Amino acid sequence: MITEDRGTYRAALPEGGRLLGLDVGTKTIGTALCDAGWSFASPAELIRRTKFTADKAQLIAMIGGQAVKGLVVGLPLNLDGSDSPRTQSTRAFARNLTDLALPILLWDERWSTQAVERQMIAEDLSRAKRAERVDKLAASYILQGAIDALVGV
Repeated sequence: MITEDRGTYRAALPEGGRLLGLDVGTKTIGTALCDAGWSFASPAELIRRTKFTADKAQLIAMIGGQAVKGLVVGLPLNLDGSDSPRTQSTRAFARNLTDLALPILLWDERWSTQAVERQMIAEDLSRAKRAERVDKLAASYILQGAIDALVGV
């Protein structure tokens, strides 16, 4: 099941359990995990994209190793809320994960990368360190926004 509606997503989830956040890019997939009580999200691994089957195998290993109960995938909408080619690519990526039998929430990520970049600049991280961390931190930002909204549902 793939949805953009947090109420539908929340109803499809068991009580508690970890969620895996994904920031799907063309070269990398940033990942983040939340605790079973949905209090906080933390950056996890950075997956360097190769072929979809290899990327999916890494996600499956992570899902199994962390007892993940649902996925939150960042949806890169245009500023006006419309779809872009990247949005369509992300939707296709999510559709290719439906055989994992986990509920998938597509979550608006329009400002995630910019917010994370500003925070790292404020922390005076070098450009190289920012590039190395941005996707994982963006995944964490996306997941935190989703769990904050889900707790209120």
